[in-house]
Amino acid sequence: MILGYGSHTVIMKPESDVRPELVDGRELLGEHTTLRVGGPARRMIIAETESELIETVRGLDAASEPLLILGGGSNLLVGDSGFDGTVIKIATRGVDEDTAARSGAVITVAAGESWDPLVSYAIERGWSGLEAMSGIPGLVGATPIQNVGAYGAEVSELISTVRTLDRSTGQLTTLFPVECGFGYRTSRFKSDLGRFLVLSVTFQLRLGSMSQQIRYPELARALGIEVGQRAPATEVRQAVLALRTAKGMVLADDDHDTWSAGSFFTNPLLTSVQARTLPPEAPRFSQADGMIKTSAAWLIERAGFGKGYGNGAARLSSKHTLALTNRGGATAADLLSLAREIRAGVQGKFGIKLVPEPVLVGCEL
Repeated sequence: MILGYGSHTVIMKPESDVRPELVDGRELLGEHTTLRVGGPARRMIIAETESELIETVRGLDAASEPLLILGGGSNLLVGDSGFDGTVIKIATRGVDEDTAARSGAVITVAAGESWDPLVSYAIERGWSGLEAMSGIPGLVGATPIQNVGAYGAEVSELISTVRTLDRSTGQLTTLFPVECGFGYRTSRFKSDLGRFLVLSVTFQLRLGSMSQQIRYPELARALGIEVGQRAPATEVRQAVLALRTAKGMVLADDDHDTWSAGSFFTNPLLTSVQARTLPPEAPRFSQADGMIKTSAAWLIERAGFGKGYGNGAARLSSKHTLALTNRGGATAADLLSLAREIRAGVQGKFGIKLVPEPVLVGCEL
């Protein structure tokens, strides 16, 4: 239902007394991940309201049941043996809008909302800040965990609070950004994985049709502007979607390059001493904390792993060397074997150990 209150609008799925949907029969987790691999779960519960989600997690935690929280499955690699426990698939919905404040739009979004439709909706409403993160798959609840970002933008810059269930205490807890431990593709939620169940995320967005400053040279070139300038948010979204599509980073059932978890390795953060060991032509991006970021894709390519590398069902994307893809029929073991080969090759040539970005369940790299 949609309830309007002047400048304050609530779009919510009504709570009900219906129990969360239970799926037995050893559901294959590969059916719920973008890599399309992963063995069975002992059972799966689909939680469609926040109260169902909280009640179910509290009950299973009290029973010491092994528990896997599943969102959109876009940043997850599940082993072939699956998960011997209960999987809770988050399907909560709702967007609470408040545009009364002159400082911008404040929106609180349920963890189960899909991310890219939210980005599109924000642009349509005249709220800027999310446009450079267009086309990223997954759910809103995952964005603070990974500190999702793209083309120089990160969600941590726009998050004002994260509402959670602290599973260590069973209490509802609202965390402010300073408490979230945000870093490059990481956060307190990732470093203390499993403790906090994200229920909703509140974002503070700027009002207006122009984007935030464009920080990424590739995106600036696509827009025909200089780094640091702004562009209409609609044009930024279109440019980002085009760039991501060209790299196989926008999901499509008929494109095996998109049967991936996105970037499989994070861009390494190096000390200045480590950075000096790289070839002069290696990309270097200075960070606010004094570290230097380099390109994992550049390292992978220079270590001898080009686009499409691999012989079996698990190969590098034909469009982007940072994505490991399932060409159809790949297993988790196939993907892990390829990842190990690439990581060893990069470490052998450059002395840098690549770190996987996806969460690994029931398997190790």
